[in-house]
Amino acid sequence: MLLAVTGLRRMIFEAVPLALKTAITVGIGLFIAFIGFVDSGLVTSTGLNSPPVGLGVGGSIATIPTALFVLTLVITAVLLVRKVKAALLIGLLSGTVIAVIVEAVAHLGSRADGNAGGWGLSVPTLPAQLVSLPDLSLVGQVDLVGSFGRIGVLAALMLVFTLVFTNFFDAMGTMTGLSREAGLAAPDGTFPRLRSALVIEGIGAVAGGATSASSNTVFIESGSGIGEGARTGLANVVTGGLFLLAMFFTPLTSIVPTEIAAAALVIVGALMMGQIRHVDLSDLSVLIPVFLTVTVMPLTYSIANGIGAGFVSWVLIQALSGRARRVSPLLWIVAAGFVVFFARGPVEALLG
Repeated sequence: MLLAVTGLRRMIFEAVPLALKTAITVGIGLFIAFIGFVDSGLVTSTGLNSPPVGLGVGGSIATIPTALFVLTLVITAVLLVRKVKAALLIGLLSGTVIAVIVEAVAHLGSRADGNAGGWGLSVPTLPAQLVSLPDLSLVGQVDLVGSFGRIGVLAALMLVFTLVFTNFFDAMGTMTGLSREAGLAAPDGTFPRLRSALVIEGIGAVAGGATSASSNTVFIESGSGIGEGARTGLANVVTGGLFLLAMFFTPLTSIVPTEIAAAALVIVGALMMGQIRHVDLSDLSVLIPVFLTVTVMPLTYSIANGIGAGFVSWVLIQALSGRARRVSPLLWIVAAGFVVFFARGPVEALLG
């Protein structure tokens, strides 16, 4: 938040080359699509060294929840291609209704209960009650200095560095991708009221910590709203209000199974991937950092890792190929920070 207020965060944002900003957008698209594939059960861990992941169960789509994910994905894609308004929402509701009917007939249950072909995080059954009071017991349960005494000053500082660094560049990458998808980005990759957006994101991160929740930052799932036409920010206000209301309707919202929701993530990821057309891939000094950004992000399950790979490779390639003057001094500093970020494990071990 302080970095945003002082303007340093915007300076770093503007120092990033447009090709890398576009690569971040595409990488995030692949990342959320990969999340969707994993959540749906279409992509699973094989438990082997090679290959580390595979298709479904034993190389086949062998469970009903994963099959319903595929069905929901097809329904949503067809609605989008036919330019049906609220295609994502219609696809989500349609898949949920089918899932509720299937569960009522087949009684698949949850994988957590030992049912190999069951549902993931939630079972699509009609709840006994629609309303419940939210549990707010963790709000304000914060100890700003306790970790320093519990794990030591150096370890705590490295933890804070990691969290700030990850939050900083996750948000930057997400904002870049969403603004481009919304058509709000300028040719240099910035967008209107950038500084205000960065300050509010920082405040949200602090507020999230104060409530013992995840960092309340900008999230890539906002791409689903943009896909339906959200542009002015009013959709965010309405969504926020609905989330407050939804706290009291947790039993109802839990009907939607993860496998059905995953279809929306895959669709949004596909839409964001289209931004790759804005990058000139004929220049190898651009192609390699862009490729690393796009691939490292989903394969390491981290937006920050992908951004770091892109930054470090961009700086090194430009500098060692005689183009050091093209690299902003801020980008050198950020790349050095990412080197520390990637080596934080050995650094922590070295510092004891």
